[in-house]
Amino acid sequence: MSTEIILRYVRFISIFAIVGSLISEHLLLKKELTRQELDRLSRIDAVYGIAAVVLVVAGLTLWLGSIGKPAVYYTKNWIFLTKIGLFSLIGILSIYPTVFFVKSRKGNPEEEIQIQSAIFWMLRLELLLPFIIPLLAGLMARGVGFFG
Repeated sequence: MSTEIILRYVRFISIFAIVGSLISEHLLLKKELTRQELDRLSRIDAVYGIAAVVLVVAGLTLWLGSIGKPAVYYTKNWIFLTKIGLFSLIGILSIYPTVFFVKSRKGNPEEEIQIQSAIFWMLRLELLLPFIIPLLAGLMARGVGFFG
C-alpha cells in the first residue's frame, strides 16, 4: 500500500474524530455543568486536539513531502491557502474553551460551574467552519484557485 493512501486515510479518520468530538462537546454543553461533566468534556476535547495534531502532521507530510502532487500545486492555490486559514481559525477558536474546561474541572466534582455564552458561540463556529472545507477541497481537486 502506498504512503499517500495511508496518509490520506489517516487524514480522513482524523477529520471524523474532529467533527465527532465537536458534536459530542456541543451536545454535552449546557449553561451549568458539574466539575465531573467538565472533566468529561475536557477528555473529549483532548480527543479533538489529538485528532487535529494527527491531521496537521499527515497534511503537512502530503503537502511538503511531495507525496502525490507536487508542493507547488498546493502552495500556489488560493483555495488551499483558504482551507489552511479556516483550519487555523478553528484551532484558534478552540483555545479558550479548552483552557476553560481544563481549569474548571478541578475541585469538588458535584459543584456546578456557569458556562459563559462565548464558549457556546465559539463551539458553534468550530462546528460550522468544517462544513466549508470539503467544498473548498472539491474545488481545489478540479484545479480551481491555482495561480502558478
